[in-house]
Amino acid sequence: MEKIFAAVIPARYASTRFPGKPLAMINGKMMVERVYEQASKAVRLVYVATDDNRIYDAVKGFGGKVVLTSPAHRSGTDRCAEAVGTIQKEVGAKIDVVINIQGDEPFILPEQVEQLKGCFADDSVELATLIRRVGAGEPVTNPNQVKVVVSNKMDALYFSRMPIPYLRDVDPAAWTKKHVYYKHIGMYGYTAKALFEVTHLKASSLEKAESLEQNRWLENSYRIRCGVTDHESVGIDTPEDLERAIKAL
Repeated sequence: MEKIFAAVIPARYASTRFPGKPLAMINGKMMVERVYEQASKAVRLVYVATDDNRIYDAVKGFGGKVVLTSPAHRSGTDRCAEAVGTIQKEVGAKIDVVINIQGDEPFILPEQVEQLKGCFADDSVELATLIRRVGAGEPVTNPNQVKVVVSNKMDALYFSRMPIPYLRDVDPAAWTKKHVYYKHIGMYGYTAKALFEVTHLKASSLEKAESLEQNRWLENSYRIRCGVTDHESVGIDTPEDLERAIKAL
């Protein structure tokens, strides 16, 4: 039987570095509207999940589907889990797989969403994400660019803000010429069952150390399948990021 996919876009108003970010305008369209349109090219069922009435009203204004969620959630994953419960009641159907698309990724490509969906063709997959191979000579030391170590089955072994492995006796500037490193693209897929389970896990030591919630899942023996994309992720964290993105259009 064909799986039912839902894309959920967590969107908070109270961002420390960029308050009101989902409503920021990009060439005549709100950021959250652009994310919604891109997601809708790959998934029929798309919802924004927000804790703010301004975002709720804006999404309704452009004809999108949206649900209000608690302001107390620690992460977008937690917000997605609450939203899915509401969405299932609204549509009257059980959702099989949830795609979590960041609300600050207005340039996400539909083919990336399709690739993430494709990970669930394997019925054993419970969690999935995307990664990109770091090019030879490309720096890997930026702690804001999360790196992923994978198994030979392309399941994540560990997520880190540092480049792993450490190449002994090799100049760090040459590491990407000597070894394959992967950068994490922050989009996730979960079976509905796994989504509800991981949101009830307690914060783990590895998660706290790296400030990366996906390490909590690994530490609790969940497998995360990684799909390899050739496309970079262009997230908007600050007003300066937005200015650069608009100039690049």
